[in-house]
Amino acid sequence: MSTAKDTRAVATIPQEWVPRVGLVEGVDVIAWNLDAPSEAVADATYVCMPYQVGGHPWHQLASTPKVRTVQLLTAGYDDALPHLPQGVALSNGRTIHETATAEQALTLTLASQRGALHWAGNHHMQTWRPMGFEPGLADRRVVILGYGSIGKAIARRVAPFEPASITAVASRRRQGDEVVETVHGIEDLPSILPQCDVLICVLPATPATAGLIDAEVLAALPDGALVVNVGRGAVVDTGALVEACASGRIRAGLDVTDPEPLPDRHPLWTTPGVLVSPHVGGRSAAFFTRAANLIRRQLKHVAAGEPLENIVA
Repeated sequence: MSTAKDTRAVATIPQEWVPRVGLVEGVDVIAWNLDAPSEAVADATYVCMPYQVGGHPWHQLASTPKVRTVQLLTAGYDDALPHLPQGVALSNGRTIHETATAEQALTLTLASQRGALHWAGNHHMQTWRPMGFEPGLADRRVVILGYGSIGKAIARRVAPFEPASITAVASRRRQGDEVVETVHGIEDLPSILPQCDVLICVLPATPATAGLIDAEVLAALPDGALVVNVGRGAVVDTGALVEACASGRIRAGLDVTDPEPLPDRHPLWTTPGVLVSPHVGGRSAAFFTRAANLIRRQLKHVAAGEPLENIVA
């Protein structure tokens, strides 16, 4: 006869999340940072990876032969796919990063459109040098390339700045939402680009998106256009972007780059009109509450034998 303990699920989460997540009825939570093999996690069916920049310790999953789902706390998951054990599902951090990444996209957009690089130069030189009239965001034509949860969050935040239009583009055409009437398919992009003042890219890195923003795409943008990338650096052809920005024809605000980290003395650092932030789109204080909420919900699903959220592979 099985006992109550026999029916309890087992899950592992990193040590730092244990006090934030708290106890969840019906599941034994084991603190494990995947920093060393552990016999204690042999029965775990859910493993939450630490939030970190760089590679995850995938080899430690050998300690969890019963694992069914691996949880990431990042929105991007392309680098995880080659390491995912066969038959194991992958869940990403959707619902954690939408707000912070949308804020970063808006920060890069407004800073670039209102001349923040010029102000920073003034501050460094301790001099007062007024500027001309900057393009701003009002009455500009904004295109959001990639219209998942983050793209939608960006659109909702851009709308109050009264742009002339907001156009959404995704992998396939579909019905829009309260901000955009229609989500255009990627096949419509060539006809959309000439009417784009601000292109905000939120695409993941996939074989289909690698180098998508190339010299041809950049050439189709009107003079003075701004390219913002908060998706993945590999989506943009860096060499083509440097050349286009160096000519003074377009500008860029980048939270992600290719290569990444961006090496010292890389041309992007000194190209006129380029503003770079070091992949900090998801790094706001809201991360901790939202990540804990997601982990807690997932553990409740595990305890109840329910499907988990955010399954991407």
